[in-house]
Amino acid sequence: LVFLLLTFTLNLGTSCQSNTTPTATLTDGSQQFGAPTTATDAITFDELTTQITGKDSLQTKVIGMVESVCQTKGCWVNIVSDNPANSQEMFVKFKDYAFFMPKDIAGQRVVLDGYAFRETTSVDELRHYAEDEGKSAEEIAAINQPQEELKFMASGVLLLPSR
Repeated sequence: LVFLLLTFTLNLGTSCQSNTTPTATLTDGSQQFGAPTTATDAITFDELTTQITGKDSLQTKVIGMVESVCQTKGCWVNIVSDNPANSQEMFVKFKDYAFFMPKDIAGQRVVLDGYAFRETTSVDELRHYAEDEGKSAEEIAAINQPQEELKFMASGVLLLPSR
């Protein structure tokens, strides 16, 4: 039990260690993070929200807009649609914590390669992410219910050049 608690504590403390160096910069200015990927066959965030309906998970590539980034180390991002009428968000982590994203990419578009799924996030985890995002103590304290979320585990990310 002590070993499990120590392992859990160490994992929480190391889950946001930084490795935000691109694995490659492509000729069009796109930056590759993690496993190599392209925009070929990528669907829009809006198409993803439709295609995942009624499914547990969906292996895909998706294009979306970065709404927010973990301000501690870049270990997660929230993705939204380019369409302002779609207010849904998607929480993205990176496979095996092998790479992270720069903290200053909010508002930029990305191609995510991996799988989307729905999961209930605990209050403690939601508070941890709110803290990472730099939210106030009052905002963090107001989190008091678990939340079902659309999530994505990315093995590779292509940060697209600004338009």
